[in-house]
Formats: sequence, structure tokens, C-alpha cells
Amino acid sequence: MLTVHHLNDSRSQRVLWLLEELGTPYEIRHYARNATTRLAPPELMAVHPLGKSPVIEDDGLTVIESGAIVDYILRRHGGGRLQPAAGSREYEVYNQWLHYAEGSGMLPLMLRLYTGRLGEAAAPLKPRIDSELANHLGYVNRSLEGRDYLLGSELTGADIQMSFVGEAARDLRVQYPAMDAWVRRLQARPAYRRALERGGPYALANG
Repeated sequence: MLTVHHLNDSRSQRVLWLLEELGTPYEIRHYARNATTRLAPPELMAVHPLGKSPVIEDDGLTVIESGAIVDYILRRHGGGRLQPAAGSREYEVYNQWLHYAEGSGMLPLMLRLYTGRLGEAAAPLKPRIDSELANHLGYVNRSLEGRDYLLGSELTGADIQMSFVGEAARDLRVQYPAMDAWVRRLQARPAYRRALERGGPYALANG
């Protein structure tokens, strides 16, 4: 059975959600962040040398990186669901979003998180980070205007992969109404709610 090594308040929550959408059987091994440092526990190092989550194990194979995990699960367990047909133009757009989420979308959000701990020392960086946030969140918002999901009227793995970007930007989403409506639409899905029940507390839910 597929195993998800799940860290609380992490990107692994969207892996649980994907599996719930598919109805794929899986088991969870839970890990808790250090309450002070918010870092993953050293036990994850025994699963993979980077000691990060998400990590999945399936049929003797260990897979890391959210985009690669989404891709693997859909190819191995999806049966053609939650992604466009390979070779279609829609598939190329879908694949772009899979890579964009961590390759570009999360970078300014992570920079804001880390520099926010520096106080006034981060002041010289703030204008550039704010500019990049507006650039990327504006791009996502425009891509969602007039549609329910990133590729149109149907949920795909791209929405699941991109959901963490939208959730991580929750205090900024009032400026981006299409993105805000999309995140709320995702969080209302029954499979999303089931993943919360199985995964445990997730600070980015419900907002």
C-alpha cells in the first residue's frame, strides 16, 4: 500500500487530498514539527536524506518533491483522472502549473516568510519581494478569472499542486478575488475535508 510520510502544516497535506480525490488506498505515517523551530523532526531523515515532507513510498519506490509526487500518483493510480490527455495542448498548460508552483510561485512567499523574521534588517529587500508577490499572485489571479479551476471547469492535479501557493498567500488574497474564490472552492471539496480529517491539524485550512 502507498505510504505518505506526512508532516503537519506542510505541503504533504495536498498529497493526502489528491489521494482522497482518487479514492486510492494509502496509509499515513505522522511526523510533528518542532514547536520552537518549526523544523521537521530528525526521524524523516531515515526516510530520505533530505529529511523533508512530502515523501511517499510505493511498491518499493521512494518519491520526493510535491510536483513529482502528484505526477507519479496520477500516472500510477489516476487511471486518466485529474489530468488532460498526454500530448494535448491542455496537458502542456497543466504540466506548466505543476512546475510553476514550486519553481516560481512559492519563492516570493518563502522569501517574505524568512525575511519577516529579520525585522528592520529586511527593509532593503521588502520592495523587491513585494513586487514579486504582486507579479506572481497577479498572474495566478488573472489565470483564474472567469473559470472555476486553472484549466477550466474541472479540477486537475494542477489545482492540487498550486493550492499551497494560494493557501500560503491567505493574508494577501483579499487583493486577488479570483484566486481567493478558487482557494475557498478547493477547501470546500469533500475530498479536501476528508484529507484534513486524516491528516490532522493544518493551519492553512479554512482561510
